Amino acid sequence: MATGRASVSGSPLEIRAVKAVRSAAPATVLALGVFAAVRGAGVLVLTVGSWWAGRDPLRVLGASWDSAWYLGIAANGYGRTLMWPETGSIQSDYAFFPLYPALIRLVAAVLPGGLVPAGILVAWLCAAAAAVGVYRIGERVIGPRAGLLLVGLWAALPHAVVLTLAYTEALLAALAAWALHALLRGRWLWAAGLAVLAGLTRPTGLAVAAAVSAMALYAVLARGSRAPAVWVAGLVAPAGWAAYVLAIGVRMGDPLGGYFTVQRRWGSRFDFGEGALRSAERVLTGGHVPLATTVTVVLLAAAGLLAVLLVLDRTPLPLLAYTAVLLVIAYGGAGFFESKPRFLLPAFPLLLPVAAVMARARPRTAVVVTAVLAGLGYGYGLYLLLVARVPL
Repeated sequence: MATGRASVSGSPLEIRAVKAVRSAAPATVLALGVFAAVRGAGVLVLTVGSWWAGRDPLRVLGASWDSAWYLGIAANGYGRTLMWPETGSIQSDYAFFPLYPALIRLVAAVLPGGLVPAGILVAWLCAAAAAVGVYRIGERVIGPRAGLLLVGLWAALPHAVVLTLAYTEALLAALAAWALHALLRGRWLWAAGLAVLAGLTRPTGLAVAAAVSAMALYAVLARGSRAPAVWVAGLVAPAGWAAYVLAIGVRMGDPLGGYFTVQRRWGSRFDFGEGALRSAERVLTGGHVPLATTVTVVLLAAAGLLAVLLVLDRTPLPLLAYTAVLLVIAYGGAGFFESKPRFLLPAFPLLLPVAAVMARARPRTAVVVTAVLAGLGYGYGLYLLLVARVPL
Protein backbone atom coordinates (compact mmCIF):
# COMPACT_ATOMS: atom_id res chain seq x y z
CA MET A 1 0.00 0.00 0.00
CA ALA A 2 1.44 3.34 -1.05
CA THR A 3 1.79 5.98 1.63
CA GLY A 4 2.87 9.59 1.75
CA ARG A 5 2.06 12.63 -0.37
CA ALA A 6 1.25 12.10 -4.02
CA SER A 7 3.83 13.48 -6.39
CA VAL A 8 3.04 15.94 -9.15
CA SER A 9 3.99 14.64 -12.57
CA GLY A 10 4.36 16.56 -15.76
CA SER A 11 6.73 18.94 -17.51
CA PRO A 12 8.15 21.99 -15.69
CA LEU A 13 5.89 24.20 -17.84
CA GLU A 14 2.78 22.23 -16.80
CA ILE A 15 3.79 22.35 -13.14
CA ARG A 16 4.28 26.13 -13.28
CA ALA A 17 0.87 26.53 -14.96
CA VAL A 18 -0.84 24.48 -12.23
CA LYS A 19 0.86 26.52 -9.51
CA ALA A 20 -0.14 29.76 -11.22
CA VAL A 21 -3.79 28.68 -11.36
CA ARG A 22 -3.76 27.66 -7.70
CA SER A 23 -2.18 30.94 -6.60
CA ALA A 24 -4.63 32.98 -8.65
CA ALA A 25 -7.74 31.13 -7.47
CA PRO A 26 -8.13 32.86 -4.06
CA ALA A 27 -7.77 36.32 -5.63
CA THR A 28 -10.27 35.39 -8.34
CA VAL A 29 -12.76 34.19 -5.75
CA LEU A 30 -12.27 37.39 -3.77
CA ALA A 31 -12.84 39.52 -6.89
CA LEU A 32 -16.02 37.59 -7.62
CA GLY A 33 -17.08 38.05 -4.01
CA VAL A 34 -16.60 41.82 -4.22
CA PHE A 35 -18.59 42.03 -7.43
CA ALA A 36 -21.34 39.72 -6.15
CA ALA A 37 -21.66 41.69 -2.92
CA VAL A 38 -22.03 45.04 -4.68
CA ARG A 39 -24.29 43.93 -7.48
CA GLY A 40 -26.20 41.37 -5.38
CA ALA A 41 -27.23 44.14 -3.01
CA GLY A 42 -28.26 46.15 -6.06
CA VAL A 43 -30.49 43.33 -7.28
CA LEU A 44 -32.07 43.10 -3.83
CA VAL A 45 -32.78 46.84 -3.80
CA LEU A 46 -34.22 46.68 -7.31
CA THR A 47 -36.39 43.69 -6.38
CA VAL A 48 -37.84 45.44 -3.32
CA GLY A 49 -38.35 48.66 -5.29
CA SER A 50 -40.12 46.80 -8.08
CA TRP A 51 -42.49 45.12 -5.64
CA TRP A 52 -43.13 48.46 -3.96
CA ALA A 53 -44.00 49.98 -7.36
CA GLY A 54 -46.28 47.07 -8.24
CA ARG A 55 -43.91 45.74 -10.91
CA ASP A 56 -42.76 42.16 -11.44
CA PRO A 57 -39.03 42.13 -10.54
CA LEU A 58 -38.35 39.35 -13.04
CA ARG A 59 -39.84 41.41 -15.85
CA VAL A 60 -37.93 44.52 -14.74
CA LEU A 61 -34.65 42.60 -14.76
CA GLY A 62 -35.32 40.60 -17.90
CA ALA A 63 -37.68 42.55 -20.16
CA SER A 64 -36.94 46.27 -19.81
CA TRP A 65 -36.37 48.44 -22.88
CA ASP A 66 -33.84 46.76 -25.23
CA SER A 67 -34.23 43.44 -23.39
CA ALA A 68 -37.62 43.01 -25.08
CA TRP A 69 -35.96 43.24 -28.48
CA TYR A 70 -33.35 40.63 -27.58
CA LEU A 71 -36.04 38.30 -26.24
CA GLY A 72 -38.03 38.74 -29.45
CA ILE A 73 -35.01 37.83 -31.59
CA ALA A 74 -34.29 34.82 -29.37
CA ALA A 75 -37.89 33.65 -29.71
CA ASN A 76 -38.68 34.38 -33.36
CA GLY A 77 -35.50 35.42 -35.13
CA TYR A 78 -35.10 38.71 -36.98
CA GLY A 79 -37.77 40.59 -38.91
CA ARG A 80 -39.67 42.72 -36.37
CA THR A 81 -40.21 46.42 -37.15
CA LEU A 82 -42.04 49.12 -35.20
CA MET A 83 -43.12 52.39 -36.85
CA TRP A 84 -43.79 55.63 -34.96
CA PRO A 85 -45.51 58.11 -37.34
CA GLU A 86 -45.46 60.96 -34.80
CA THR A 87 -41.64 60.95 -34.70
CA GLY A 88 -40.84 59.34 -38.04
CA SER A 89 -38.85 56.62 -36.28
CA ILE A 90 -38.72 53.16 -37.84
CA GLN A 91 -37.30 50.67 -35.35
CA SER A 92 -36.04 47.40 -36.81
CA ASP A 93 -34.53 44.56 -34.80
CA TYR A 94 -31.73 44.44 -37.39
CA ALA A 95 -30.08 47.10 -35.22
CA PHE A 96 -29.32 44.44 -32.58
CA PHE A 97 -26.35 42.11 -33.01
CA PRO A 98 -26.94 38.35 -32.82
CA LEU A 99 -24.62 36.76 -30.22
CA TYR A 100 -26.57 37.59 -27.06
CA PRO A 101 -30.01 36.47 -28.33
CA ALA A 102 -28.38 33.31 -29.68
CA LEU A 103 -27.01 32.56 -26.19
CA ILE A 104 -30.44 33.24 -24.66
CA ARG A 105 -32.06 30.81 -27.05
CA LEU A 106 -29.40 28.17 -26.35
CA VAL A 107 -29.78 28.44 -22.56
CA ALA A 108 -33.59 28.47 -22.77
CA ALA A 109 -33.46 25.26 -24.80
CA VAL A 110 -31.44 23.53 -22.08
CA LEU A 111 -32.89 24.96 -18.86
CA PRO A 112 -36.54 25.34 -17.81
CA GLY A 113 -38.16 28.69 -17.14
CA GLY A 114 -38.36 30.34 -20.53
CA LEU A 115 -36.51 33.16 -22.24
CA VAL A 116 -36.66 35.82 -19.52
CA PRO A 117 -34.80 33.79 -16.85
CA ALA A 118 -32.41 32.58 -19.57
CA GLY A 119 -31.60 36.16 -20.56
CA ILE A 120 -30.94 37.13 -16.96
CA LEU A 121 -28.80 34.04 -16.34
CA VAL A 122 -26.65 34.69 -19.41
CA ALA A 123 -26.15 38.31 -18.37
CA TRP A 124 -25.21 37.36 -14.79
CA LEU A 125 -22.74 34.70 -15.89
CA CYS A 126 -21.17 37.15 -18.33
CA ALA A 127 -21.00 39.81 -15.62
CA ALA A 128 -19.16 37.37 -13.35
CA ALA A 129 -16.70 36.52 -16.14
CA ALA A 130 -16.24 40.23 -16.81
CA ALA A 131 -15.54 40.93 -13.12
CA VAL A 132 -12.75 38.35 -13.09
CA GLY A 133 -11.32 39.78 -16.31
CA VAL A 134 -11.46 43.32 -14.95
CA TYR A 135 -9.65 42.16 -11.82
CA ARG A 136 -6.94 40.36 -13.80
CA ILE A 137 -6.26 43.51 -15.83
CA GLY A 138 -6.23 45.67 -12.71
CA GLU A 139 -3.92 43.22 -10.96
CA ARG A 140 -1.52 43.27 -13.89
CA VAL A 141 -1.51 47.04 -14.42
CA ILE A 142 -1.87 48.56 -10.92
CA GLY A 143 -1.57 45.66 -8.45
CA PRO A 144 -3.81 43.11 -6.67
CA ARG A 145 -5.36 45.44 -4.10
CA ALA A 146 -6.11 48.10 -6.69
CA GLY A 147 -7.51 45.36 -8.94
CA LEU A 148 -10.08 44.47 -6.29
CA LEU A 149 -10.98 48.13 -5.87
CA LEU A 150 -11.30 48.41 -9.66
CA VAL A 151 -13.91 45.63 -9.61
CA GLY A 152 -15.77 47.26 -6.73
CA LEU A 153 -15.81 50.67 -8.40
CA TRP A 154 -16.96 49.21 -11.70
CA ALA A 155 -19.80 47.34 -9.97
CA ALA A 156 -20.84 50.54 -8.16
CA LEU A 157 -21.12 52.82 -11.21
CA PRO A 158 -24.43 54.69 -11.62
CA HIS A 159 -25.38 52.58 -14.66
CA ALA A 160 -23.99 49.30 -13.30
CA VAL A 161 -27.58 48.15 -12.79
CA VAL A 162 -27.37 47.25 -16.49
CA LEU A 163 -24.92 44.46 -15.61
CA THR A 164 -27.79 42.61 -13.90
CA LEU A 165 -30.35 43.22 -16.66
CA ALA A 166 -30.89 41.17 -19.80
CA TYR A 167 -28.64 43.55 -21.76
CA THR A 168 -25.47 43.04 -23.78
CA GLU A 169 -23.09 45.23 -21.76
CA ALA A 170 -22.05 42.39 -19.45
CA LEU A 171 -21.27 40.12 -22.41
CA LEU A 172 -19.28 42.82 -24.19
CA ALA A 173 -17.38 43.70 -21.02
CA ALA A 174 -16.44 40.05 -20.47
CA LEU A 175 -15.20 39.58 -24.03
CA ALA A 176 -13.37 42.91 -23.97
CA ALA A 177 -11.68 42.31 -20.61
CA TRP A 178 -10.34 38.92 -21.58
CA ALA A 179 -9.36 40.07 -25.09
CA LEU A 180 -7.38 42.94 -23.57
CA HIS A 181 -5.86 40.59 -21.02
CA ALA A 182 -4.80 38.31 -23.87
CA LEU A 183 -3.22 41.28 -25.66
CA LEU A 184 -1.29 42.29 -22.56
CA ARG A 185 0.11 38.76 -22.41
CA GLY A 186 0.88 38.58 -26.13
CA ARG A 187 -1.80 35.96 -26.85
CA TRP A 188 -2.72 37.33 -30.24
CA LEU A 189 -5.00 34.59 -31.51
CA TRP A 190 -7.01 34.47 -28.26
CA ALA A 191 -7.41 38.24 -28.44
CA ALA A 192 -8.55 38.06 -32.05
CA GLY A 193 -11.07 35.29 -31.38
CA LEU A 194 -12.62 37.21 -28.49
CA ALA A 195 -12.67 40.36 -30.62
CA VAL A 196 -14.65 38.51 -33.29
CA LEU A 197 -17.23 37.51 -30.67
CA ALA A 198 -17.32 41.05 -29.28
CA GLY A 199 -18.03 42.29 -32.79
CA LEU A 200 -21.08 40.01 -32.89
CA THR A 201 -22.35 41.34 -29.56
CA ARG A 202 -23.17 45.02 -30.13
CA PRO A 203 -22.02 47.94 -32.34
CA THR A 204 -19.49 49.15 -29.75
CA GLY A 205 -17.84 45.74 -29.95
CA LEU A 206 -15.88 47.38 -32.75
CA ALA A 207 -13.73 48.93 -30.00
CA VAL A 208 -12.30 45.51 -29.09
CA ALA A 209 -11.46 44.75 -32.71
CA ALA A 210 -9.94 48.20 -33.13
CA ALA A 211 -7.67 47.64 -30.12
CA VAL A 212 -6.46 44.28 -31.43
CA SER A 213 -5.90 45.54 -34.99
CA ALA A 214 -4.21 48.74 -33.79
CA MET A 215 -1.83 46.80 -31.57
CA ALA A 216 -1.06 44.37 -34.38
CA LEU A 217 -0.26 47.31 -36.65
CA TYR A 218 1.94 48.81 -33.94
CA ALA A 219 3.75 45.49 -33.49
CA VAL A 220 4.42 45.28 -37.22
CA LEU A 221 5.43 48.90 -37.88
CA ALA A 222 7.11 49.91 -34.62
CA ARG A 223 8.58 46.61 -33.50
CA GLY A 224 9.08 44.94 -36.85
CA SER A 225 7.15 41.84 -35.84
CA ARG A 226 6.83 39.15 -38.50
CA ALA A 227 4.96 36.64 -36.34
CA PRO A 228 2.07 35.10 -38.31
CA ALA A 229 -0.18 35.30 -35.24
CA VAL A 230 0.17 39.09 -35.20
CA TRP A 231 -0.84 39.42 -38.84
CA VAL A 232 -3.73 36.99 -38.47
CA ALA A 233 -5.03 38.75 -35.34
CA GLY A 234 -4.91 42.17 -36.95
CA LEU A 235 -6.83 41.00 -40.01
CA VAL A 236 -9.35 38.70 -38.30
CA ALA A 237 -10.30 40.83 -35.28
CA PRO A 238 -12.92 43.01 -37.10
CA ALA A 239 -14.49 40.01 -38.86
CA GLY A 240 -17.43 39.54 -36.48
CA TRP A 241 -18.54 43.16 -36.59
CA ALA A 242 -17.97 43.45 -40.34
CA ALA A 243 -19.80 40.19 -41.08
CA TYR A 244 -22.99 41.27 -39.32
CA VAL A 245 -22.95 44.80 -40.77
CA LEU A 246 -22.41 43.36 -44.26
CA ALA A 247 -25.11 40.70 -43.81
CA ILE A 248 -27.71 43.32 -42.82
CA GLY A 249 -26.54 45.51 -45.67
CA VAL A 250 -27.06 42.70 -48.17
CA ARG A 251 -30.52 42.02 -46.74
CA MET A 252 -31.35 45.73 -47.04
CA GLY A 253 -30.08 45.87 -50.64
CA ASP A 254 -27.16 48.13 -49.71
CA PRO A 255 -24.18 46.00 -48.61
CA LEU A 256 -22.04 48.85 -47.26
CA GLY A 257 -24.69 51.25 -46.00
CA GLY A 258 -27.73 49.15 -45.15
CA TYR A 259 -26.96 48.66 -41.47
CA PHE A 260 -26.27 52.37 -40.99
CA THR A 261 -29.63 53.12 -42.63
CA VAL A 262 -31.26 50.93 -39.98
CA GLN A 263 -29.48 52.94 -37.29
CA ARG A 264 -30.47 56.29 -38.79
CA ARG A 265 -34.12 55.21 -38.85
CA TRP A 266 -33.81 54.54 -35.14
CA GLY A 267 -32.45 58.08 -34.74
CA SER A 268 -28.85 56.99 -34.21
CA ARG A 269 -26.07 58.43 -36.32
CA PHE A 270 -22.58 59.86 -35.92
CA ASP A 271 -22.76 63.67 -35.69
CA PHE A 272 -19.28 64.34 -34.25
CA GLY A 273 -20.74 65.33 -30.87
CA GLU A 274 -23.11 68.05 -32.02
CA GLY A 275 -26.11 66.51 -30.27
CA ALA A 276 -24.14 65.88 -27.08
CA LEU A 277 -22.99 69.50 -26.98
CA ARG A 278 -26.57 70.73 -27.40
CA SER A 279 -27.70 68.57 -24.48
CA ALA A 280 -24.83 69.84 -22.35
CA GLU A 281 -25.73 73.41 -23.25
CA ARG A 282 -29.33 72.91 -22.12
CA VAL A 283 -28.12 71.55 -18.78
CA LEU A 284 -25.51 74.29 -18.23
CA THR A 285 -27.91 77.12 -19.14
CA GLY A 286 -30.54 75.93 -16.70
CA GLY A 287 -32.93 74.51 -19.25
CA HIS A 288 -35.70 72.17 -18.16
CA VAL A 289 -34.23 68.71 -18.68
CA PRO A 290 -34.82 65.32 -17.03
CA LEU A 291 -32.54 64.27 -14.18
CA ALA A 292 -31.12 61.52 -16.40
CA THR A 293 -29.95 64.14 -18.91
CA THR A 294 -28.14 66.13 -16.23
CA VAL A 295 -26.51 63.00 -14.81
CA THR A 296 -25.45 61.98 -18.32
CA VAL A 297 -23.68 65.32 -18.88
CA VAL A 298 -21.87 64.98 -15.55
CA LEU A 299 -20.83 61.40 -16.26
CA LEU A 300 -19.58 62.24 -19.76
CA ALA A 301 -17.52 65.10 -18.34
CA ALA A 302 -16.11 62.76 -15.69
CA ALA A 303 -15.26 60.20 -18.37
CA GLY A 304 -13.32 62.83 -20.28
CA LEU A 305 -11.34 63.80 -17.18
CA LEU A 306 -10.59 60.16 -16.37
CA ALA A 307 -9.43 59.63 -19.96
CA VAL A 308 -6.86 62.41 -19.53
CA LEU A 309 -5.64 60.82 -16.29
CA LEU A 310 -5.47 57.45 -18.03
CA VAL A 311 -3.12 58.88 -20.66
CA LEU A 312 -0.99 60.68 -18.07
CA ASP A 313 -0.63 57.44 -16.09
CA ARG A 314 1.04 55.80 -19.10
CA THR A 315 -1.58 53.10 -19.32
CA PRO A 316 -0.74 50.19 -21.65
CA LEU A 317 -1.59 50.94 -25.27
CA PRO A 318 -4.24 48.20 -25.74
CA LEU A 319 -6.31 49.68 -22.92
CA LEU A 320 -5.91 53.19 -24.30
CA ALA A 321 -6.90 52.16 -27.82
CA TYR A 322 -9.98 50.27 -26.63
CA THR A 323 -11.14 53.07 -24.34
CA ALA A 324 -10.50 55.76 -26.95
CA VAL A 325 -12.77 54.09 -29.50
CA LEU A 326 -15.57 53.69 -26.93
CA LEU A 327 -15.25 57.37 -26.02
CA VAL A 328 -15.35 58.47 -29.65
CA ILE A 329 -18.50 56.41 -30.25
CA ALA A 330 -20.17 57.70 -27.08
CA TYR A 331 -19.30 61.36 -27.59
CA GLY A 332 -19.80 61.44 -31.34
CA GLY A 333 -23.01 59.45 -31.64
CA ALA A 334 -26.40 61.17 -31.84
CA GLY A 335 -29.64 59.76 -30.50
CA PHE A 336 -30.62 58.31 -27.11
CA PHE A 337 -28.40 60.76 -25.24
CA GLU A 338 -29.27 59.36 -21.82
CA SER A 339 -27.99 55.93 -22.90
CA LYS A 340 -24.42 57.17 -23.41
CA PRO A 341 -23.22 56.25 -19.89
CA ARG A 342 -24.49 52.72 -20.53
CA PHE A 343 -22.46 52.61 -23.73
CA LEU A 344 -19.41 53.53 -21.64
CA LEU A 345 -20.04 50.90 -18.97
CA PRO A 346 -17.61 48.44 -20.66
CA ALA A 347 -14.94 51.19 -20.59
CA PHE A 348 -13.67 49.96 -17.21
CA PRO A 349 -10.05 51.11 -17.88
CA LEU A 350 -11.27 54.65 -17.16
CA LEU A 351 -11.46 53.66 -13.49
CA LEU A 352 -7.81 52.56 -13.27
CA PRO A 353 -6.53 55.96 -12.00
CA VAL A 354 -9.26 56.10 -9.33
CA ALA A 355 -8.57 52.54 -8.18
CA ALA A 356 -4.83 53.27 -8.01
CA VAL A 357 -5.43 56.30 -5.77
CA MET A 358 -7.87 54.41 -3.53
CA ALA A 359 -5.38 51.57 -3.15
CA ARG A 360 -3.03 54.00 -1.39
CA ALA A 361 -5.74 55.07 1.04
CA ARG A 362 -6.71 53.27 4.24
CA PRO A 363 -8.75 50.11 3.64
CA ARG A 364 -11.64 51.52 5.65
CA THR A 365 -11.70 54.67 3.52
CA ALA A 366 -11.72 52.65 0.30
CA VAL A 367 -14.59 50.49 1.56
CA VAL A 368 -16.64 53.52 2.67
CA VAL A 369 -16.14 55.32 -0.65
CA THR A 370 -17.15 52.22 -2.63
CA ALA A 371 -20.19 51.68 -0.39
CA VAL A 372 -21.34 55.28 -0.81
CA LEU A 373 -20.95 55.10 -4.59
CA ALA A 374 -22.83 51.81 -4.64
CA GLY A 375 -25.68 53.27 -2.59
CA LEU A 376 -26.02 56.21 -4.95
CA GLY A 377 -25.93 53.79 -7.87
CA TYR A 378 -28.73 51.70 -6.37
CA GLY A 379 -30.94 54.75 -6.06
CA TYR A 380 -30.17 55.91 -9.56
CA GLY A 381 -30.80 52.44 -10.96
CA LEU A 382 -34.27 52.46 -9.37
CA TYR A 383 -34.90 55.87 -10.88
CA LEU A 384 -33.86 54.77 -14.37
CA LEU A 385 -35.95 51.60 -14.39
CA LEU A 386 -39.02 52.60 -12.41
CA VAL A 387 -39.37 56.38 -12.64
CA ALA A 388 -37.55 57.93 -15.61
CA ARG A 389 -39.30 58.05 -18.95
CA VAL A 390 -36.14 57.92 -21.00
CA PRO A 391 -34.66 54.83 -22.66
CA LEU A 392 -32.00 53.12 -20.60
